[in-house]
Amino acid sequence: MPIAFWCVLIAGLLPVLTVAVAKAGGRGGFDNHDPRGWLEKQSGRARRADLAHRNHFEAFPFFAAAVLSASHLGAPAARIDELAVVFVLVRVLYTVCYLTDRATLRTLCWTIGYLTVIGIFLLPVFVH
Repeated sequence: MPIAFWCVLIAGLLPVLTVAVAKAGGRGGFDNHDPRGWLEKQSGRARRADLAHRNHFEAFPFFAAAVLSASHLGAPAARIDELAVVFVLVRVLYTVCYLTDRATLRTLCWTIGYLTVIGIFLLPVFVH
């Protein structure tokens, strides 16, 4: 299986990992009857972990579609793999920045990740 497809799997797991951090670090014991309401009431690191969790869900479809599209259209697998690894690494760093409240660096990571996905989408156009 191509490395990029493994990266899609890892990117799909990031939301689950970050919400686990939010649930484990929250105040008042996790409420499984109203998980979203409970998460909305959190603050600090638990709140930031929940927000990272949400952003991972937002980023995932664009990334997965890019990898699948570029693969289907015959872009060089090595280039797709390289950019997919960059995406996953920058998303992990994004999470660390979110959890440690480094907003400017987090935004830079988000931007690099977004541009990486655009790059994956454009590979079939510019690289034959």
